Amino acid sequence: MTVRRVASLPVKVRDIMTSTVISTTQGTPVGDVANLLHGHHVSAVPVLDEAGSLVGLVSEYDLLAKEGETAGEIMTTALISVSEDSDVDDVRHLLVERRIRRVPVLAAGRLVGIVSRGDVVATLATEWVCTVCGESVRRLDPPEQCPRCHADGSRFVFQEQVPGS
Repeated sequence: MTVRRVASLPVKVRDIMTSTVISTTQGTPVGDVANLLHGHHVSAVPVLDEAGSLVGLVSEYDLLAKEGETAGEIMTTALISVSEDSDVDDVRHLLVERRIRRVPVLAAGRLVGIVSRGDVVATLATEWVCTVCGESVRRLDPPEQCPRCHADGSRFVFQEQVPGS
């Protein structure tokens, strides 16, 4: 069996995170949490306390496997979080090694975003190439400046990914 190593991602979490995060509170009824997940096509929601601090996460698994009447009663409280400055490659490692599907993003202790497996996969599938020096960068949007030759971000073109590359 051949193991294919994924190239390192020189991208920061702030570049790929979803910053408009659907969240809930501890007192939200389980049925309302299920409606949130279904209505927003997400598989989990962060749970915030009255002060707006992250205290847990309710996933589809929690809804199916746990009994309780509110988000606070069924939420998972052992959370792994990252900062906006974390490398996406580090997040990829967390997602794989810890077998989790998403990671909350915190800044000064406050929830500012969430990064899912899908966000990281989208980054792997998106490559921009500098037309000046040929440097390639994997991220969702072209960089503001080429890391190699410092050309303006307008000099980057989208590179279509060949299946299996």
